[in-house]
Amino acid sequence: MKITMTRNLILGAALLAATTVAAAQNYPQRPVRFVVPYAPGGSTDTLARSMGNKMSELLGQQVVVDNRPGANGDIGMTIVARAPADGYSIVLGYIANLGIGPSLYEKMPYDPIKDFASITQVAGASNIFVIHPSLPAKTFKEFIAYTKANPKKVSFASAGVASVGHLTGELLNEMAGIDMQHIPYKGSGQAITDLVGGHIKAMISGMASTLPHVRSGKLVGIVTTGLKRTPATPDIPTIAETYPGFESSSWFGVLAPAGTPKPIIARLNADIHKSLQDPAVAKRLAGVGFEITYGTPEEFTNYIKSEIKKWAKVVKASGAKPD
Repeated sequence: MKITMTRNLILGAALLAATTVAAAQNYPQRPVRFVVPYAPGGSTDTLARSMGNKMSELLGQQVVVDNRPGANGDIGMTIVARAPADGYSIVLGYIANLGIGPSLYEKMPYDPIKDFASITQVAGASNIFVIHPSLPAKTFKEFIAYTKANPKKVSFASAGVASVGHLTGELLNEMAGIDMQHIPYKGSGQAITDLVGGHIKAMISGMASTLPHVRSGKLVGIVTTGLKRTPATPDIPTIAETYPGFESSSWFGVLAPAGTPKPIIARLNADIHKSLQDPAVAKRLAGVGFEITYGTPEEFTNYIKSEIKKWAKVVKASGAKPD
């Protein structure tokens, strides 16, 4: 009896393995859903759509970008965490979902490590501090002076509570000795629309969604948040040039549901890297401030773990609480 059960288990495992290999070899046979857990118009959306067309060409099936905003990205992330582990649902994760969220919420609807299979990190980016032209300050130093002279009267918007833009603004409050008031939005798209319209006066956001408005003169870019100036904005200084050591950059990566077969993960990893190396894609992303990164699934998983530890300290120091 025991021998029969053991044989059946072995045969079952072998059949499952053979089925998995066959499915991976034939992948993909239908369109792939690429979930963006934020509204259209933000940096995450820009990155996904820039990659999507080339990925469709390489995979031989359409890669459909599916915006699922809400709950600071948790809705879209949860959709993919609970999707079948067959390679037909992937998500563009962001530092807020994967690095900051675990320290912000007592209980998240997904575990960034256990519920996902990392595919690859794809990009990093400095953020940019933009203001409306009606504000009586045209440089970073003028803005700091104006804010100090008008405590609690200057507000800054972000894509949500404990988003990178929010925490960067709180860190700036602390280092510069100012008191900007935070206005959270549900995603950066509407916040930028309100900023361009003059309804709000300042925002820390990704370059991809704000640089076109800076270049058209609708917004003023006064400072960036990385340690070094970016090729996309060489004339705009960094916060670190005024407050040494200041750094707050964003990063992005693609993930699939946990349990997705490794051959499918390997195929997606290779084709995503090829799409990012495409000259047209690379030029577009560089032009809006993205710095392309490559790596193995294992390297991305280890990076997420290290970021969770790093941002736990920042969240605690900021006192940020979820909505």
